[in-house]
Amino acid sequence: MTKAPSTDFRRALAQFATGVTVITTRTPEGTPVGVTVNSFNSVSLDPPLVVWSLALAASTHPVFRDCARYLVHVLSAGQLEVARRFAQRGVDRFAGLAWHANAAGLPAFDGCVARFECAPRNHLVEGDHLVLIGAVQRFETLGGAPLIFHDGRYITDLREALLPKILRDVR
Repeated sequence: MTKAPSTDFRRALAQFATGVTVITTRTPEGTPVGVTVNSFNSVSLDPPLVVWSLALAASTHPVFRDCARYLVHVLSAGQLEVARRFAQRGVDRFAGLAWHANAAGLPAFDGCVARFECAPRNHLVEGDHLVLIGAVQRFETLGGAPLIFHDGRYITDLREALLPKILRDVR
């Protein structure tokens, strides 16, 4: 297999639909920080572990690498503007956003379908990203339709496709 150009590889990876998250924490000075991430996934049920990755070039990289806790918000289909806001560079992502501090003091906002409060368990640098593994300390399942990211686009309108019925004799 030959080495694929970066844009071709990125396009191939974009064919895998993912959910969209915003991950928040605070700087050591207490300033809220957040970033849109679609690389979030589960690692283990026992113990409950999750994984996500962040570009080494991201301005939030050192904050998340060194934080004591972070909060993963799984966005709902109605939170497209939140996803876009936290994906922007060079702006105050919290300006004008209704948010509150959760019990651990982490920046939290409402309207998401789930939240996972995590303590860093491990991290490593791979390629151009920092891979972060978090130990889930607390989670909430709030429900609703999720925001999806596929082929470089956000998808907010989902239609359920039922699987065809199968009738088969097994003998």
